[in-house]
Amino acid sequence: MKSGPIEIQSSLQASICAILLAFSSCATEPVADIGAADEAFNFGVMIMAHGGSEEWNAHLTEAAEPLKESYPVEIALGMADAGSIEDAVRRLESRGVNHVGVVRVFISGESWYDRTLQILGVRDGAPPKPDPERLKEMRANMGMPMGFWKIDTDLAFHVSVDGLADASEIDEVITARIRSLSTDPAKEVAVVIAHGPGDDAENRRWLAKIAERTRHADKQLGLREIRVFTLREDWPEKRRQAEQEIRAYIEQANARGLTPIVVPYRLQGFGPYERVLNDLDYRANGLGLLPHANVALWIARQAQQLEAQAAAAKAAPALPAGF
Repeated sequence: MKSGPIEIQSSLQASICAILLAFSSCATEPVADIGAADEAFNFGVMIMAHGGSEEWNAHLTEAAEPLKESYPVEIALGMADAGSIEDAVRRLESRGVNHVGVVRVFISGESWYDRTLQILGVRDGAPPKPDPERLKEMRANMGMPMGFWKIDTDLAFHVSVDGLADASEIDEVITARIRSLSTDPAKEVAVVIAHGPGDDAENRRWLAKIAERTRHADKQLGLREIRVFTLREDWPEKRRQAEQEIRAYIEQANARGLTPIVVPYRLQGFGPYERVLNDLDYRANGLGLLPHANVALWIARQAQQLEAQAAAAKAAPALPAGF
């Protein structure tokens, strides 16, 4: 596995036009009453992400840094873990926030979406919080904390719908990653690999959306081909098949005299791909979507959309009882 230079776009857009409210695909569902019209509107942001190594977490924190100039910001790591989310909620409450934009920084907007709404109380389905002894027992049996209970809070939540597979900002990230490793485009193919889900229909949606994110690179760079795969990492049978398909594609590219460039469509790092591609001939630098300024730009846009929607919901006149 060879290293190449990193190309990082440095600018962040400062604001989102109010028209985003009308055309935004980012939905919001308040968990509590919007509040009286004369109540102060104090908006904060909770960033949800998987989390990982110290480097993984540091890159996410760096991407969230620009938001702190505009909002109180807290981070909840894990696969929609109620414990981490509740800790972030308490920190936001202590900072005087009453409306929270929940920016979910996952590849797919489908990931843990319903679970998150249930934990926040936006939708029914989450049980009450277990007592401390039961909670301790539950956590002892979890490889990774994945607490599931309804958080007791009066905050109003406005939850993002999109994932990074929907984000046009990521088009340039993928282009930059491939460009940094490309030396002879006509003799190269790019292999873009993502984690992937277990459900087959959802997996097809992952593949279609990520393929859309590669079109800019395809037009700009002139490679022989760009192919998208999902490893389906947490489902052994489907993973075995995916590994075979990915390895076969790279071997066939080598046999045709082409150089494969492997790019992970992961938030950070190369994941398990070095092990999966062991003994194959390819080029990579191990970088995921972070670090890159466009990830921070997308996070900021999500927060601004949610703030606009929260403010509009608060300003809307109350409907008569029984309407």
